[in-house]
Amino acid sequence: MKPTDLRGILRYIPQFRERTFVVSIDGAVVTDENFQNLLLDVAVLRSLNIRVVLAHGASAQIQALAREQRVQPSDLEGTGVTDAETLKLALTAANRLTHEILEGLSANNLRAASTNAITAHPVGILQGIDHLFTGKVERIDVELFQSLLSQGVVPVVPPLGFDGDGRTYRVNSDAVAYELAKALGAIKLIFITTRDGLSCGDRLIRQMLVAELNQLLAKSALGPEMLSKARYAAAACMAGVPRVHIINGCVDEGLLAEVFSNEGIGTLIYANEYQQIRRAMKKDIRSILKLIQQSVATDELVKRTRANIEKQLDDYYLFETDRNPVACVALHVYAEQRQGELACLYVNPSHENEGVGRKMIQFVESKAREKNLDMLFALSTQAFNYFQSKGGFTEGTPGDLPPARREKHEQSGRKSKVLVKRLR
Repeated sequence: MKPTDLRGILRYIPQFRERTFVVSIDGAVVTDENFQNLLLDVAVLRSLNIRVVLAHGASAQIQALAREQRVQPSDLEGTGVTDAETLKLALTAANRLTHEILEGLSANNLRAASTNAITAHPVGILQGIDHLFTGKVERIDVELFQSLLSQGVVPVVPPLGFDGDGRTYRVNSDAVAYELAKALGAIKLIFITTRDGLSCGDRLIRQMLVAELNQLLAKSALGPEMLSKARYAAAACMAGVPRVHIINGCVDEGLLAEVFSNEGIGTLIYANEYQQIRRAMKKDIRSILKLIQQSVATDELVKRTRANIEKQLDDYYLFETDRNPVACVALHVYAEQRQGELACLYVNPSHENEGVGRKMIQFVESKAREKNLDMLFALSTQAFNYFQSKGGFTEGTPGDLPPARREKHEQSGRKSKVLVKRLR
């Protein structure tokens, strides 16, 4: 999807309008040449009446400042021990960075404000080690944030917290973003980093249920560089945030591509089964024709007209991701022969290798069993190996087809292979 495709963006607006996104930006992203484009993406979100809270880290800036002053910081991430010298670095770096972000938002005609709305208390002594000026979020001033958001102001939140006695603490930015998303009832928490997302071994994780992420965390299967974001992503989902995204902020228009497309560019962690299979409706015919268009062009699927689909509309099903169709299938029933045809199976290439095709086959098989059918069959010119290896079909003959379907098969001249699966 092209993020500039207005039609593609508009279908998401009803579910996002007046809802809150918490966007957490690593300090290293701010130094990238794409940062100004990222702020422009934020301006697009605001123009669509999406409420945005910007949190940011500062570890890269603290490290650079420490080199400049020839000081050895005791901690960069806000999770270890923060001594007095490192706190000074953190204050200087965070305040400079906040100012830079405010400048960038102003350049995009956005109103923004930095607040003291994060109340923190010291982490204290852990395993015998005093963490000094490292803090933990105690409370979010929700009323202040909601007041700003309702007025169209973008709150900019540094990785700092304040207690009631005039003290400031260094707080981990991932933790701040998580607490904000939870307290504000955000529908999305977006971590913007310099990496493409979460990886397991050499494989980039495109999307995953929070339960699956928790299993990886329990097995220590994720690399240390993204462990903090993985943990807070899981915590956010379990606290009621529906979607957590982890993306590369160095990719031009990456934020829009992640938010306004099914495919995205990074990792999506979701709190529930955000995918579903449902019966097609009349308004879906256009989507079905668009889905199968390429497959028809390559002669993988037989051409269907709008009238063809409308006539058998009750036979068609769509697989949706966040309410957007990414796959389709049909079950045509031949009641007299107690047989069903699995037809028009197609999965958008963006969702290949994610098990969607297998889910669709299993769904149709389940529906066929509900209808007390004895056999499923499919006709294929190019995907017969898939039906055999993934669906458990075996090769049959035209004689296995119901008479009416056998006649159409012979007349078509496609010479499709016949695949069958006994249900009883």
